[in-house]
Amino acid sequence: MARFLFVVPPLVGHVNPAAGVAAELTARGHEVAWAGHAELLWRLAGPDALVFSCALPPDLPARPAELKGPAALRFLWEDFLIPLADAMAPGVAAALDAFAPHVVVADQQALAGGLLAEARGLPWVTSATTSAELIDPLAGMPKVAAWVGSLLDGLRARIGGGAADPRISPHGVLAFTTRELLGTATLPPRVRLVGPSIGTRPSTVDFPWEWLDPLRPTVLVSLGTANTAAGAGFLAAAAEAFAGRSVRAVIADPGGVLGEVPPNVLVRPQVPQLPLLERVDAVVCHAGHNTVCESLWHGLPLVVAPIRDDQPIVAAQVVAAGAGLRLRFGRADAPRIAAAVEEVLTEPAYRRAAQALGASFRAAGGSAAAAGYLEQLALESLAHLGP
Repeated sequence: MARFLFVVPPLVGHVNPAAGVAAELTARGHEVAWAGHAELLWRLAGPDALVFSCALPPDLPARPAELKGPAALRFLWEDFLIPLADAMAPGVAAALDAFAPHVVVADQQALAGGLLAEARGLPWVTSATTSAELIDPLAGMPKVAAWVGSLLDGLRARIGGGAADPRISPHGVLAFTTRELLGTATLPPRVRLVGPSIGTRPSTVDFPWEWLDPLRPTVLVSLGTANTAAGAGFLAAAAEAFAGRSVRAVIADPGGVLGEVPPNVLVRPQVPQLPLLERVDAVVCHAGHNTVCESLWHGLPLVVAPIRDDQPIVAAQVVAAGAGLRLRFGRADAPRIAAAVEEVLTEPAYRRAAQALGASFRAAGGSAAAAGYLEQLALESLAHLGP
């Protein structure tokens, strides 16, 4: 039996894939602990999860909706990733001391995890919940890459971190995608394409399942949990797009930005996404990697409207694979959304491509494949420690 510590940021889309792997390791008899935001982890990983609480920056700002391009990148690093790593570092260090893991699994956006594991000589693996960093988005921007490097150097000095790049572990990277979606991009060494981590999740979300009509197509519309401010206009246009149509829509509206909607549109602050995907016919989303992969796992065609960060990269992968259509987020009015939804619902090629990607995901092994790789790394670590 081995001990595995998962270090994750306070982001649902980054915790969920790790939770699937952690559940698989627990089922195999290993010990699992977490370092991160306690309340979120107990909600997503289960109330019995062993959690070492990490602080959040006291003044962590919400990202302005209008930020895109270089401004969004600057905000991501200066206002989110680096302050988060500084705040999490004491909690991560305490978890390493108290739990003494054989292997650390550190999310790409929980920089303190990889840096502190490296400094202590522990085997650690990167959890890459999106493929954006795998293809080095800064390769053509050497000045930006140097600026990011200087931020990481400062962070290392403050928290006593190791020399490795915390985004790409030399011990291995768990990438929750497959070559069929990723395309032909060259990958760093020791990347394991394990496919999405889809597993049972604890959920207390109430949903009126009787509202769904099996005789009428239903579309899920979701912009994730971090795009409330940016998504108000898009969600309103999406609700309008379904007015007077036979197609039904379920819209996730965590910010409560929608008012009155047509009778064939159901608005909920939260939805039980995985079980709901089993009962819908297509998905409209922001091209968040988790939502895209969970939709494709279920063979569902997509309409993607990327907002920022890795989303344009993921949207391009969906379109290149033939599994969906892309809209420009700022120009996605009701007629454009309606036309795109109509096309992916009525043109069988989109569903066939989505189903083929789903098959590649299942063949890759998902949580079981990731757990198997981590087990092997733990065995090597235990052998190195000796009796």
